[in-house]
Amino acid sequence: MKVDKKSKLILKVTVTAANVHDSRELKNLVEREDERLYADSAYIGEEIERVLKAKGIEGQICERGARGKPLTKKQKISNRKKSKIRARVEHVFGFMTNSMKGIYVRTIGLARATFSIIMMNLTYNLCRYCYLKK
Repeated sequence: MKVDKKSKLILKVTVTAANVHDSRELKNLVEREDERLYADSAYIGEEIERVLKAKGIEGQICERGARGKPLTKKQKISNRKKSKIRARVEHVFGFMTNSMKGIYVRTIGLARATFSIIMMNLTYNLCRYCYLKK
């Protein structure tokens, strides 16, 4: 899901089977017009870096520590700055979970799941639009 960081409106969505990791769909969501990508540490990897470099996008991806090699103070500060913007996307999921009674898809088949998710996102955008117009 691609969300505008200022308005919190959903801009673009791709739907896949549950066994496909979110980071696999990144190439279908980002566009050359995007300046930066804010993401959690699940988006770390060479393939992601290649996609971002090819499209000229600055990656603002949170770093992660490893066993016996924790994050430095500088990395923690950097992650906190990135997370403040990334958290705006999490508000979308929070609204869907709390106000729209969850984001579970109870359908069989990718086509029906896609329709269900698109309708849920449309409903969210309409609610958000009404809020922004107040």
